[in-house]
Amino acid sequence: MFRCNVVNKFVPGLLSTPLKQSDVRGISSSATLLKHVQAARYKTSKRGDKPLTYEMAGPPHTIAHQKSWNSWNTANMLDGLRPSETAVEDEFMRRFLRGTWHNLFLSEIIIKRNHNIIRIAGIVERSIHPRKMYFLIGYTEELLSFWLQCPVKLELQTVESRKDVVFKYI
Repeated sequence: MFRCNVVNKFVPGLLSTPLKQSDVRGISSSATLLKHVQAARYKTSKRGDKPLTYEMAGPPHTIAHQKSWNSWNTANMLDGLRPSETAVEDEFMRRFLRGTWHNLFLSEIIIKRNHNIIRIAGIVERSIHPRKMYFLIGYTEELLSFWLQCPVKLELQTVESRKDVVFKYI
């Protein structure tokens, strides 16, 4: 009865007739069924030629068991400092790296925060000259360090081709 009175009191012109107790619905809960979960899963291709990396191949419910998190920080803990700013900075770093290292990152970008140092890890394709790669590493570290006001280190591993990081085909 309380919800009907609240709705009728605050939204009088919205409804042509006042609400009754039978018109208000409650929350229905039941046991979850993991039978048809499709979120964060990759569709299989008709020919079975869609490549997946190791990180992509695992189902989402195995994060923290078989897979690890893509961001390592303590901001999301109880009474953590700056949780929203940390999430925005992580997304900014990922977008900056995807743009600067265009089509070179073959894996997920892993961001680890230790005290005041941010370490960024990933797997990069060896398709550009080493001198250009060293330039991009220095350029990225300097700009991110300047923008984020803390030291940023890139920990990159290189592979010869994209086929080297394929875990399975679906």
